[in-house]
Amino acid sequence: MRLVNLSFDAANQKSDRLFDNADSFAIEFDSAWNQLSSDLSQSQLSKEDKLNIVLQSINSHPFLQSRPLQAKQVALFRIKLLKLK
Repeated sequence: MRLVNLSFDAANQKSDRLFDNADSFAIEFDSAWNQLSSDLSQSQLSKEDKLNIVLQSINSHPFLQSRPLQAKQVALFRIKLLKLK
């Protein structure tokens, strides 16, 4: 049997598949936060304002719809854990 080594960079792959779990939500949250943070016109916003904008931008995510309080807790944890600005 011959093994083939395939290179795959998941970080650069955008998936249209969203799941009703915290991991899927965290991936979408991080992406939305980074996109907002790269927008210079939004750089002076407070973390709370950024959080609200990001949550609104991903409001169709299944985890945010089914567990909004837990989703916000996950988001706040990610901000703290990753030292997001």
